[in-house]
Amino acid sequence: MSRNEQLFERAQRHIPGGVNSPVRAFGAVGGTPRFFTRGEGAYVWDADGKRYIDYVGSWGPLILGHAHPAVIDAVERAARNGLSFGAPTEAEIDLADLLCELLPSMQQLRLVSSGTEATMSAIRLARGFTGRNKLIKFEGCYHGHADSLLVKAGSGLLTFGNPSSAGVPAAVAADTIVLSYNDVAALEQAFAEQGNDIAAIIVEPVAGNMNLIEASPEFIAAMRKLTQDHGALLIYDEVMTGFRVGMQCAQGLHGITPDLTCLGKVVGGGMPLAAFGGRADVMAKLAPLGPVYQAGTLSGNPVAVAAGLATLNAIRNPGFFDTLSTNTRYLTDGLRALATSSGIPFSAQAVGGMFGIYFSANAPQNYQQAMQSDREHFNRFFHAMLDQGIYLAPSAFEAGFVSAAHTESDLKATIAAAQSVFSVS
Repeated sequence: MSRNEQLFERAQRHIPGGVNSPVRAFGAVGGTPRFFTRGEGAYVWDADGKRYIDYVGSWGPLILGHAHPAVIDAVERAARNGLSFGAPTEAEIDLADLLCELLPSMQQLRLVSSGTEATMSAIRLARGFTGRNKLIKFEGCYHGHADSLLVKAGSGLLTFGNPSSAGVPAAVAADTIVLSYNDVAALEQAFAEQGNDIAAIIVEPVAGNMNLIEASPEFIAAMRKLTQDHGALLIYDEVMTGFRVGMQCAQGLHGITPDLTCLGKVVGGGMPLAAFGGRADVMAKLAPLGPVYQAGTLSGNPVAVAAGLATLNAIRNPGFFDTLSTNTRYLTDGLRALATSSGIPFSAQAVGGMFGIYFSANAPQNYQQAMQSDREHFNRFFHAMLDQGIYLAPSAFEAGFVSAAHTESDLKATIAAAQSVFSVS
């Protein structure tokens, strides 16, 4: 029995399913999850000492790669001064100032500890600001595990074929309107019928939890216009895309100014940190200024803030995203060309440092199309690549991530591994 197998067997005694987040369990792809002992740059090593080229990157935060020296140094310096205070620190102001400088739509923000906290708080704020209850989300988009959002969600819920969750009261879900991603007509109809009751739209502007799916320009424009026309708020959930697809996030690529934005992953540099923010008049409704309550004991944790500041300062280097985008496209173009030459139905696309691969002839545009991809073929591909030291997300419904630490030789090695896999598929 391998060390990974031993650890997984032990983990299942006291941790449900042996993991602390469901998609880590390899439930969709089968087999034993890898227990990692360390990471450096583009690589991770498992408990059996095997090295992998990593395209998960802690599910997106590690845009600089594992154990980046500047981030580690910042964390060590902050930790020596204390792990937490439950009181304000100057570094929190520094991070808030930097985020508002980098993202013009953010006039004010509040730091929290997870993407789920950011989205649930933004929705509560939108409801408190508008005095309305209805929320629009899109099928296959995942916005964390708050009750009202676990309705036809993506991420692990797709992985396990469960579009909802037990334990969510019907009354809680009743105010969530679920529409198809990229469906402008359905969106227009929803506002025509219930526009006066809709508090907000929440959307992944580049969906990454039903694999990578881009929002069409028409869909983006319709969301912005309809919310403005009906007095609702537009919430861009950029927990995944924030500073991952560009220096001004997905909203910069789209030329859109959302009313509220949720950030996470990259802004914490691998530590538990997230944020939500936007228009000053909306944010003024938050306690202690206004009636919408939100709090967090570890919000603005100084160690996490230090990691976030170090990461954001590093990605501000000129040309950072040009290089990252070029490398990500190199990977997806290479994989697509190999699959095509082997006669395998396959498509791939990339946005910034995010990518999606699909065992289908065309890249999906919504949840229904994503569900039609060949999951069994993906599972075989995943394990064959894993055997060759390539670590991809263990699900056909999760985006992948390239970091600044991935070198040309890493990308070529990945494509070479895929060539041998496709040749026997």
